[in-house]
Amino acid sequence: MRATTATAADPFVRPSDLAWRVIGLLNLYRLLVPLVLLSMQSLSATGWELVAARPRLFVSACITYFTAAVLLIIARRLHWTSLRIVALVNATVDALSIAFIVYAAGGASSGLGILLVLPVFALTVLAGPRDALLIAAVAALAILVQQAFIGVASVSLATDYITAGVFGAVLFLVALATWPVASRLRESEALMRRQEVDLANLAQLSQYIVQHLRESLLVVDAHDRIRLINESAADMLGDQNAYPDALVGEASPRLLYLLESWRQRSSSAVGGAPAPDPTFAAADGARLIRAHFAPLGAASPSPVLIFLEDTSLMEEKVQQSKLAALGRLSASIAHEIRNPVGAMSHAGQLLGESPHLSGEDRRLTEIIRANADRVSAIIDNVQRLSRREAPRLERLPLEPWTQEFRQEFCQTMQWPLRRLVVNQAGADIEVRVDPDQLRQIVWNLCENALKHAIGDSADQNLEIRFGRMSVGDRPFLEVADRGPGVASEHAERMFEPFYSGGRGTGLGLFLARELAHSNAATLLYEPRAGGGSVFRIVFAGPRRWEIR
Repeated sequence: MRATTATAADPFVRPSDLAWRVIGLLNLYRLLVPLVLLSMQSLSATGWELVAARPRLFVSACITYFTAAVLLIIARRLHWTSLRIVALVNATVDALSIAFIVYAAGGASSGLGILLVLPVFALTVLAGPRDALLIAAVAALAILVQQAFIGVASVSLATDYITAGVFGAVLFLVALATWPVASRLRESEALMRRQEVDLANLAQLSQYIVQHLRESLLVVDAHDRIRLINESAADMLGDQNAYPDALVGEASPRLLYLLESWRQRSSSAVGGAPAPDPTFAAADGARLIRAHFAPLGAASPSPVLIFLEDTSLMEEKVQQSKLAALGRLSASIAHEIRNPVGAMSHAGQLLGESPHLSGEDRRLTEIIRANADRVSAIIDNVQRLSRREAPRLERLPLEPWTQEFRQEFCQTMQWPLRRLVVNQAGADIEVRVDPDQLRQIVWNLCENALKHAIGDSADQNLEIRFGRMSVGDRPFLEVADRGPGVASEHAERMFEPFYSGGRGTGLGLFLARELAHSNAATLLYEPRAGGGSVFRIVFAGPRRWEIR
């Protein structure tokens, strides 16, 4: 089906951009014509002087035409609702003004009737077939009427009427010849407008799809500026710094480093240095994000499409199967572990009741009983975790809890109290967590730091820090050391069950993270600035606490 196009013949068609551009050029023509005619009349050189039959009327007509052009330019600001009215008003102004100029110049014999050709041509582009002939008829009639007035006022040659008629015929020929071309031009404009609407709709649809994708993505240009980002990606990087036209480095310096490393490896023929760990912490500090890069185009450097993957979602699915296997394993060995642990605890209790023990030996028996109870609690937590039992959540102030934990840990591990430093970034910080499970998580982290990071060093301290995240205001607790850190090949897998990197059983960090998840918290690792490791527990904020 052939699309219909709107023309000036339709009374309710508003002027388009094409129409206003044509009228703008025509207004420029109207401003120049009077100036040129007045300049020619003022020239005194032979061959350039325009001799007007009625000089004063000629000057007045030129000034009137120039004034009409200025008024039409001002009228462009009015709210025109019909293209037909615009075309006919402009045609009438041109016909009357140029007819007065021709009359003042001496009639059709002056040759100035040719000035109507361009206005008729321009307005025919905007008009329908009937209005195109009407515009030509008005212009031709204006030339004939002015010639008739000259004949009445003074003696006029017969050839002047013939010249006026020829001008009229030329104007009709211009209108008839222009209309088919104008029709095609309007069809092209209508097609272009439909395509613009389609493109706008597609752009809106694409924007909607991008914003509501489950995947988090952003587009970065060659100058490291964000050109497109959806809501989930902005939430990961922080809404305050991650927005279109912002620098990637301001939103996430770590992401900028990963992007530059990827570009260097992509441009290197040999492959360059080994790829860094592609993960980084989200703005709220509670999620670990993995970045994937894809070039857009063949330019160098080219825009880059970046996918941000929340590894916690993927790991949660993977851990379900591993957790089920761990549950079956823990159920099968729990009984075998409880018996020797119970025997040890009972023996320690009997030993502690002996009246011949010294104070030092009695303290050792207390350590035996305390750790036997701790092993039993660990078994209970593993079984509860494998059965996906809900933790026993309660509101827990971190300041007194950390001080109590510090005393117990140093006494049990025979670690100098001064070398376990507790730093707090704010007072009265409260979390909602299972205290026993939190104790197990932090104990595991501190014990790992003593064994694998500090070792026999006599000048390194272990730090426990707590406060609130700068983004999101969620409470956190960190265990930090100044040891050698975790190798990149182990950093990605350290939380997998039975993966130890040659040290330990490989269950401690896995259980710690699972216990954190069961408490609506997140356990993350990141290298410490200046060397060392930081294990951070990011707790759920008060807004996410369940009301019981």
